[in-house]
Amino acid sequence: MNEVFLTLGLESWKPLVSTLLLPPVPMLVMVLVGARLMFRSRLLAWLLIAAGVLSLGFASSGGGSQLLVRWLTKPPPALNELAISGLKRTPKTAIVVLGGGRRSYAPEYGMSTLHPRTLERLRFGIWLSRETNLPLAFSGGIGHGAQDGPDEAAVAARIAEREFGRPLRWVEGESRDTRENAVRSVALLKAQGIERIVLVTHDYHMRRSVRNFERAAAGSNIAVMAAPMDLPNPGAARWQDWLPQHTSIEMSRVAVHEWLGYLAGA
Repeated sequence: MNEVFLTLGLESWKPLVSTLLLPPVPMLVMVLVGARLMFRSRLLAWLLIAAGVLSLGFASSGGGSQLLVRWLTKPPPALNELAISGLKRTPKTAIVVLGGGRRSYAPEYGMSTLHPRTLERLRFGIWLSRETNLPLAFSGGIGHGAQDGPDEAAVAARIAEREFGRPLRWVEGESRDTRENAVRSVALLKAQGIERIVLVTHDYHMRRSVRNFERAAAGSNIAVMAAPMDLPNPGAARWQDWLPQHTSIEMSRVAVHEWLGYLAGA
C-alpha cells in the first residue's frame, strides 16, 4: 500500500487517511451508523452502537491502550546493562535518533522546538551516547502535512549542543517519514564507514523502524540494533488502569497507526 502512495505521488494524503482510520473516528462512525439504522434493523443498530461504545471505552483506558501497543506493535525489550556495556567496545558504531515531530514556532522560546516525544528520543540518545561514548546522529526533516520551518534535524542539533552540551556528529534533515529516515541515514552512515546502527525511537515505533532500516541496509555490512525507549513499567495491572485517561486515546491512535503502517509496508 505504501508503494502505491509513492507511485501515485500521494504521500501528502497520509495525514488525512490516518485521521479517518484511527481512533476515535471509526468508533464514532459505528455509533452514527447504528443510530441511523435504529428504525430499520434494531438488532444490527444496537450491535454497532455497542461495538462503537465498548471499543471507544477500551481505547480510552490506560490498560486498553497499553494492550494495543503490545499486541499491535510487538515492541522489543529495552537494552539491559550488559548490552549497553558491550556497546562501549564496538567500533564503527553510531547511535541514530529518529525524529517524531517538531513545532515550527514556540512563542515561549521565540523559535522552533521539538515535539515532546522527539525530545524524549533525543534525550535518551544523548544519554546512551554518554554511557557508551558512541557518536550520535539524528534523522528527521519536515513530515507530510507539517508546517514550513526549520527541519527537525536542525532543531535537534541546536538543542543537543546548547541544552545538553552534546553536539550531534551527523544530521539528516531531508526525510519526511520512517522509510526515508532509513534510506537517507543508511546512505549517510555507510559512506562514513559505519557498520552498526543503534536505533533509538519509542517502543511502539521500533518494529516498523527496524524493518525499514534493515531493508535500507540490505546488501551492505551494516547491522541494526534496537534501542527502544518509554516502555511500560513491569508489574500487575491496577483497576484504575481501566478508567478513561486523557492520554490513552492518543496512545491507542499511535498503536493503530503503527500497525497499519507496518501492514502497508511503510
